[in-house]
Amino acid sequence: MNCFNKNSHILRIPVVLGLGSNMVFQNMNSMEILSHACEEISMILENMRSSSIYRTRPMYYLEQQDFFNMVVAGDYNGNPQQLLEQIHEIENRYGRNRCAEIRNGPRPLDIDIELFGDVCLQTADLEIPHPRMRERAFVLVPLLEICPEIAEPLTGVSYSEYIRKLPAEEVKYVSDGMQRKRGCL
Repeated sequence: MNCFNKNSHILRIPVVLGLGSNMVFQNMNSMEILSHACEEISMILENMRSSSIYRTRPMYYLEQQDFFNMVVAGDYNGNPQQLLEQIHEIENRYGRNRCAEIRNGPRPLDIDIELFGDVCLQTADLEIPHPRMRERAFVLVPLLEICPEIAEPLTGVSYSEYIRKLPAEEVKYVSDGMQRKRGCL
């Protein structure tokens, strides 16, 4: 959904980002990394709200520590590629090195664009909606916490329907999010 702020005459797009961490970086643990990353993201997204933080077992590559995951949502002024570049810069500041890491392996910070308004996009380096978000309770649980009525842009199916179809996965509540504003996109 596109949102037009009548006061500023600037198009604002509601976006959802998924954040995860399972490595220490410069003596910061995953919770601290997520907190600092949220502070930086709040400079990019207006009206940002964040979910609680959850601890989950790794998916895909299992030989690693549990992840700490959360979701943030807010309004963005720009296009998906610009947002991707900005979140990659944040990841890099917290030690993310895509060239040296194992795919789906340990990383100090991972930020995914889950949703970008109603945009459906598929390029070599970006797919929106995120292609695996429907199979990831570690994204859906925090997403539904802050946006309980949200539905998939392609089908209109509520994400709560997708989470009901997932196998039981432990998504353990750890802590309140950074800025606990509620609301949906």
